[in-house]
Amino acid sequence: MRILAVDPGSVRVGLALSDEGGSLATPHSTLAAGPGLAGRIAALAGEVDAGSVIVGLPRRLDGSDGPEAESARTLAAEIASASGLTVELWDERFTSAIAERALRDSRPRRGRRGAASRREATDRVAAAVLLQSYLDRPHPGH
Repeated sequence: MRILAVDPGSVRVGLALSDEGGSLATPHSTLAAGPGLAGRIAALAGEVDAGSVIVGLPRRLDGSDGPEAESARTLAAEIASASGLTVELWDERFTSAIAERALRDSRPRRGRRGAASRREATDRVAAAVLLQSYLDRPHPGH
């Protein structure tokens, strides 16, 4: 079963998708934040045959929720309603920093991509980092 991961942001939302076996996360795409976002994510989940959705839950370093966490909870509920799929929240602390470092370390020194495409790539990779942490979580009984 494929899993779609959503890394919510105020401007863009990064998306990643797992393989069929649920062991490897791959950056997928970005969507513009705004009205109808949950419906667009639900439609994409159907297109890619996702069996569930993971939404990043932005938490503070001390583990408490800030205002962004409430937005993520609302988005998760809207996606569940629009898609009929199971939607889980997953701690997304440090995913953007990890994604930025990975992209910086993998980028060739020559040539520069535009700032917008770098931000979109970071959002996609952050969603993949989020999803991979979910896929790698300990499973009881295994």
